[in-house]
Amino acid sequence: MEPKKSAFRTFRRLPCSDRRLLAEALLSLAVARLIVVAVPFRKVGHIASRPLLHVEPSLEIRAAAIRRVRWAVHAWARRVPWRALCYEQGLTAQSMLRRRGIHSQLYFGAAPNDRTGLAAHVWVRVEDTDVVGCEIADQFAVLAVFSTQP
Repeated sequence: MEPKKSAFRTFRRLPCSDRRLLAEALLSLAVARLIVVAVPFRKVGHIASRPLLHVEPSLEIRAAAIRRVRWAVHAWARRVPWRALCYEQGLTAQSMLRRRGIHSQLYFGAAPNDRTGLAAHVWVRVEDTDVVGCEIADQFAVLAVFSTQP
């Protein structure tokens, strides 16, 4: 059996809410990729700092939403045919959290790199909760933080 058919079958068996979330993540990753390619960096900060659309949910709902957003972003980032690294994942996660009324911070960092001279990284946090890209964030000096809080 082909892996693609199996993956499609697995997708079809997911609850409707998971399929909607994955569809949102896929679309958001595509938009994030277009932003990375077409929008100057100085304008990305304005995009990342847009205010929330909803009132912040309770802690329990927020924790569940963060887990689900993380799952959906990681699920697609491994599978899309375009680049979906930390930058795209960070923009995607932050936009998905914003739509759920969850304040988040998008971090841009840099660190020396022997091979390229300088390495850049993007990660997203909700207060002290890691969302995406945080596994190696401590290796980078923070250059900019874009928050959805006013």
